[in-house]
Amino acid sequence: MLQEIEGVVQGHRDGHGFVLRDDGEGDIYLPPNEMRAVLHKDRVKARIVRHDRRGRAEGRVLEIVERPNSPIIGRLLHESGVWLVAPEDKRYGQDVLIPKGLTGLAKAGQVVVVELTEPPSLYGQPVGRVKEVLGEIDDPGMEIEIAVRKYGVPHEFSEACIALARSLPDKVRPQDRRQRIDLTDVPLVTIDGEDARDFDDAVYCEPARVGRGKGWRLLVAIADVSHYVETGSAIDVDAYERATSVYFPRRVIPMLPEKLSNGLCSLNPEVDRLCMVCDMLIAATGEIQAYQFYPAVMHSHARFTYTEVAAILSNTRGPEAQRRKERVADLMHLHDAYRALLKARQARGAVDFETTETQIICDDSGRIERIVPRVRNDAHRLIEEAMLAANVCSADFIQESKHPGLFRVHEGPTPEKKDLLRNYLKALGVGMSISDEPHPSEFQRIAEATKERPDSQQIHTMLLRSMQQAIYTPINSGHFGLAYEAYTHFTSPIRRYPDLLVHRVIKAILGKGRYALPALPTPGEAHEKLARRLAARVASPGNKPRKAAAPPSREVQAWEAAGLHCSANERRADEASRDVEAWLKCKYMREHLGEEYSGVVTAATSFGIFVTLDAMYVEGLVHITELGGEYFKFDEARQELRGERTGIRYAIGSRVRVQVSRVDLDGRKIDFRLVHEGEDLASRAMKDKGLTSGGGGKAAGKKRSRKADAGPGEATDSPIQALKSAVKKAASKSKARKPRR
Repeated sequence: MLQEIEGVVQGHRDGHGFVLRDDGEGDIYLPPNEMRAVLHKDRVKARIVRHDRRGRAEGRVLEIVERPNSPIIGRLLHESGVWLVAPEDKRYGQDVLIPKGLTGLAKAGQVVVVELTEPPSLYGQPVGRVKEVLGEIDDPGMEIEIAVRKYGVPHEFSEACIALARSLPDKVRPQDRRQRIDLTDVPLVTIDGEDARDFDDAVYCEPARVGRGKGWRLLVAIADVSHYVETGSAIDVDAYERATSVYFPRRVIPMLPEKLSNGLCSLNPEVDRLCMVCDMLIAATGEIQAYQFYPAVMHSHARFTYTEVAAILSNTRGPEAQRRKERVADLMHLHDAYRALLKARQARGAVDFETTETQIICDDSGRIERIVPRVRNDAHRLIEEAMLAANVCSADFIQESKHPGLFRVHEGPTPEKKDLLRNYLKALGVGMSISDEPHPSEFQRIAEATKERPDSQQIHTMLLRSMQQAIYTPINSGHFGLAYEAYTHFTSPIRRYPDLLVHRVIKAILGKGRYALPALPTPGEAHEKLARRLAARVASPGNKPRKAAAPPSREVQAWEAAGLHCSANERRADEASRDVEAWLKCKYMREHLGEEYSGVVTAATSFGIFVTLDAMYVEGLVHITELGGEYFKFDEARQELRGERTGIRYAIGSRVRVQVSRVDLDGRKIDFRLVHEGEDLASRAMKDKGLTSGGGGKAAGKKRSRKADAGPGEATDSPIQALKSAVKKAASKSKARKPRR
C-alpha cells in the first residue's frame, strides 16, 4: 500500500504548490490541477504518484485534514457583473467569488477581509462574504493593516484587558514600595534611540574593588512588569497571545496596553518606577565575579540617546558633555566597564560580525522619503554588553536554582551547513576551515583573517548563513554565537513575553517559592509550524548511544510549549515586519523604474542573483535570463553563477550596475536588469522595447546590421536585398549553430 503523507500546503503564485511534510523529508510538488480543490495553508494527506526527471516527488491530495480559519485579504473587483476578491497573498492562487448582497459596504477596488462560506472544488472557485472593509489600497498605513491580518498578528486588546489596564494606578504607590530596595538616589539613566517610547532598561556604573584588583559595580535595572501583570490575568492572556511587540515603520503593535508600555512600566525620566535589578561586580578582565538580584524602586536621572552618549564619550568637553556635566563621569565609568566586558567577549571567542541594518524614514502620509543605514556606535555596543551581562547572570541564577524556565538557545551549525561552509571556504582558497564540533571562536578567527580581502563581505555572509536561528526552550544547550554556556532574556519584559516569565521565575526563587505557568491558551498556527519543524530535526551523527531519557515532566512540557509559542510568534512578528518593509520598498521603487544604480550581489541562486543597491539598500532579482546570451551554471560550493563560454562569475560581493525594470507590489518583488559596460542609454531603451539601434527585433541585437556597419559613401542593401540576405542568414544559422539556452 502506498504511504499516506501528512503535511501543510504551501501555495505558489504560479498556480502550483507543495506539501511541506511533517516528517521533514523533501517537499511534494502539487501541479495546478491538484491545487484547484485545496488552499494555501490547508493541512492535507497526500500520496506520491510519480517522480519527475529531476527526482522531484509529485503528489496527489487524498484528504483535507484541516482548513485553518484564517481570513483572506484582497481587493474587491467587479468584472462582467460578477463580484470577486483577488487575494493579496498570491499563494492562494484562486479568486474568491462574492455573491451579490454579501459585499457589505465595500466598493470596487477597496481592500477587504473575506470569510469563506464555500471551499474550492475541482470544478468551482471558493465562495465567501466580505467581513471587513480596510479601505483604499493607497491609504496611509494600509500595508500594516494587511500584514497584521495576513500573518494573524493580534492587534486589538480584549475588553477585559483594557478594563484591567484602566484600573491600574498612574504612578508608584506607597504599598508598591514595600520589600524593595530604594535606589531613587542612585543616578540610573536610560540610553535609547531617538524615536524610542518605551524604556525597559536603565544603567549605572561606578569603580569598585573586585578581589584585590580594580573593577566596577554595574547596575542594570529593568522595568518590573511582573508586579503589574499578574499570572493568568486578562493583560497576561493578551500579552502571551502576542508574545512580542511588533515593530513597523511609523507604528508599533505593543505586547502590553499603552498605559503600561509607555507609562506605568516605562522607566521614564524624572519619575519613580518599580524595577528588578541585576547588581554585578566586574573584574578588570571583564569577568563577572559576583551578582545579585533584587526588586527596587528607581528614579531615572536622565534620558540619553545613543547619539548623545557617543558624542560625550568621544569628546568630554564638547557641547553635549557640557549640557550633561553631572552625568559625564558615570558614563565614562560605564564605558570603562564596557571595554573590559568586550575584552572578555573576545577571549570567549564570541561571534561578532558587523552587519548593516537599515531604517525606513517615512513622511506623514506613510511614503518612504529615504532608507538609511543604522549606524552602530560605542553607545549601542556599551548598552548591548551591559544587557548581555545581565542576561547571562539571569540564566546562571535560574540554572543554579534548578528551577525550570526559558533559556535562549542557539545551537551550532547542522552537519549539512558545516559541509556547505567547508566546501565554500575551500573553493575560495581561504586556507582555514571549521572542525567537526566547531567553537564560535573558529568562525570569529575566519572573519578576522579575511576582513581585508575584497570578498570579505561574501565570506562573512556565508559564515552567518551557516548558523541556526535561536529559540526559547527550557532545555539549555548554550548559546553558540555568543559563546555562553547558559543564556536567557531578562532585559525587555515590556516587549518580550519570555523576559516577563524570566522575571517571575527570579522573583519566585528570591521568595523561596516555585513559579507555576498559567493554563495557557491553545497554541496557534505559528506554534504548530515551528513545533513540526523542530520535531523533524535529526540529531547530529557521532553521538554515542545512551539509555533513553525519561519523558519530560508535565511542568517541563508546559515550559516547552511556552518556549515554542514565543519562538514561533517571534518569527511571525519578523515576517510581518519584513512584509511591510518589502511593500514600502516596492512602492518606493515604482517611482524609480528605468533608473540605474550600482549595487552588490547579496545572494546567488540557480535562477539568478539578488542585488542590493548601494544608495537605497533595496534588494531585487536579476533573473538568470538577464545575465547575458550564454548558459550560466550555479556552483553551490562557491555560491556563484558562472558563464560557460566567457567564464564571467557573479558571486556574493560582486559589484554590478543594474536598471530597475519591474516592480510587483502584490508579490513584493523588484526585478533588475544588468547594465553592461559601454551600453548607452538609447540602446537600452530600444532593448526594453524589444528593438535595437539596427532596427531589427531582439535577435538582431546580437549583431549589428550591415547598414550600421556601412561607412560614409558606401552603398547599403535595398529593402528587398536585405530581406533576402536575412532569410539566407537565418537558414544557415539554424543549420550551423546550436540553439542558445
